[in-house]
Amino acid sequence: MPRLADVLTALDTLWPPDRAESWDAVGTVTGDPDQPVTRVLFAVDPVQDTVDEAVRLGADLLVTHHPLYLRGTTTVSAATFKGRVVHDLIKHDIALHVAHTNADTADPGVSDALADALDLRVLRPLVPDPSDPAGRRGLGRICEPDRPLTVRELAARAAQRLPATAQGIRLAGDPDAAVRTVAVSGGSGDSLFDNVRAAGVDAFLTADLRHHPASEFLADRAHTGRPLALLDAAHWATEWPWCQLAAAQLDEISDRHGWDLRVHVSKTVTDPWTPWTPWTSPSPSPGAPN
Repeated sequence: MPRLADVLTALDTLWPPDRAESWDAVGTVTGDPDQPVTRVLFAVDPVQDTVDEAVRLGADLLVTHHPLYLRGTTTVSAATFKGRVVHDLIKHDIALHVAHTNADTADPGVSDALADALDLRVLRPLVPDPSDPAGRRGLGRICEPDRPLTVRELAARAAQRLPATAQGIRLAGDPDAAVRTVAVSGGSGDSLFDNVRAAGVDAFLTADLRHHPASEFLADRAHTGRPLALLDAAHWATEWPWCQLAAAQLDEISDRHGWDLRVHVSKTVTDPWTPWTPWTSPSPSPGAPN
């Protein structure tokens, strides 16, 4: 039976904390290094629902992709929802460990898991890590489909393969255009538009695309004569496949060390959006204010 310190050392080999962005907050939030670990739960978000799941499961360690305190805090009072999370974790002897941007750029990382879920073959990173001589680490991935696809078919595949959310998959561009290469990035991706433009791909699948950056990017691509489709999925859905990848990686480490670890992936949907209401108002007339 490994100690928490042993398991954390193993996780740090997968996602070294020094590869996280300077603004990020990765690493261990709660937990005694000497406590034994027999059951581990992987989840995207360190929210009350996943903590409750960890308690029900009898987990000793909860590993999440998103940080609990990204910008720090001055209180862990149980009167706040994050403070309540900390109290419940400590009360039930559950450690919390975070792998965020260090997991985004890992090889394999968040975008590799997203590509694998969509049966896309990874060619190279979208934004290579300059410190990686092999050129395999970095943010996002440039991929090619396993067979010829249209944008419509790629969107349908994403809707089928990724966890279901209220948003589904939003699409901008010609649904019937051919997709020979596609960039993917788990999580928020419109900061990568310059890299996508330079990559010359046919489609970009990511999350959290905003109106103005997406509109301007599409207009610019149309002006250059190289159309590109945007596929916008829910943030949580694009990062959840990493939980499966990470769990499999820890299982392999556990087998190699002879540990008796039971590793689980949370099925709790922590996407914040609930089912949508269809738009029933008439279309705006020409010249209406926007």
